Amino acid sequence: MIVTPERPSQSLVVEPVARLIEAFSRLPGIGTKTASRLTFFLLRAREEQARDLANAIIQVKEQVRLCSRCFNITIGELCPICLSPNREAGIICVVEEPLDVLAIERTGVYRGIYHVLHGHLSPLEGIYREHLKIDALLARVQSEPIEEVILATNPNTEGEATAFLILKDLAPLGVRVTRLARGLPTGGDLEWADADTLGSALEGRHDL
Repeated sequence: MIVTPERPSQSLVVEPVARLIEAFSRLPGIGTKTASRLTFFLLRAREEQARDLANAIIQVKEQVRLCSRCFNITIGELCPICLSPNREAGIICVVEEPLDVLAIERTGVYRGIYHVLHGHLSPLEGIYREHLKIDALLARVQSEPIEEVILATNPNTEGEATAFLILKDLAPLGVRVTRLARGLPTGGDLEWADADTLGSALEGRHDL
């Protein structure tokens, strides 16, 4: 008869280790197994390596803020893109998250500016219009020399609903509104799209 050994009790894990596993497991996309691996990796790592990680996390929380103009991440009042004199100030690309800015910048195709919504419409998750940076976008279109607004929300149900709402809000302002071409897979996220596909979607954008 084969006896299966009992699973070790959680009480066998010393408190600091258990706390770190729990902290890692609260991060998106990280389950208990991955959290445990990360924790025990840090236990085996040099002390300087662990301190570097801790200091990097603290510096992000203390120094990084949102750009007062486009709401991208920055360490100053304005982000480097908003400060650059080489960007086309008349074209503004609306994205859901700062990671989407990085994805589009990797294409090397887009030379305009950005506006980050910090989310998308999702009533089931309690995310409504007032939780997004839509009013700030409308204010920019009215106060800045914006000629075109590119709606680059993700090609999924929430992203499409968000784009449709923004389109309705922009209609009275008379600005050109375009949407990324359908080279992007439906239901996907911009941050996972390869640079060639995303670049083609930008170049092939269409009017709404």
